[in-house]
Amino acid sequence: MRGMVVAGTLLFAAPAMAMTPEARLAAAGHVLPAPVRPVAVYVTRVQAGDLLFLSGHGECDPKLQARGKVGRDLTVAQARASAERVALCMLATIRDAAGSLDRVERVVRILGFVNATEAFTAHPQVMNGFSELFVTAFGEAGKGARSAVGAASLPASIAVEVEAVVLLKPPSGP
Repeated sequence: MRGMVVAGTLLFAAPAMAMTPEARLAAAGHVLPAPVRPVAVYVTRVQAGDLLFLSGHGECDPKLQARGKVGRDLTVAQARASAERVALCMLATIRDAAGSLDRVERVVRILGFVNATEAFTAHPQVMNGFSELFVTAFGEAGKGARSAVGAASLPASIAVEVEAVVLLKPPSGP
């Protein structure tokens, strides 16, 4: 067990997972945006039992949305940053649906689409921006089975779109 000595007293650091997902995100400098609303004939999420299915998400702020093809218009770093912002947007949807990010038991599945040139092959590196943010929020439970695929185009020429499935804990309280 590790600890540190302060003024002659041995202190033990609380495990990182003792913090809430939102506290871990805030400690890492992240703020959740307002959740997105559908822009066509669909819903942003569907709950079936303890599973929450999340529709394809882009970034929450369409004015700041990264657009274009990765490998031509955007670098891997720019697309990775976009994937991180998509994760924040999806976390906002999860919180809106579940009432709290504390209800997430684990991430089950992540499917990421990268709007990329035909020659581009670094899709997993782009999607790491999304996955790493989920691990920041949920620890190992934030890692889901993941696919990162290239797309010839995405709606409105966005750089990254992600859908996911998460397992929720039952609501706490009376």
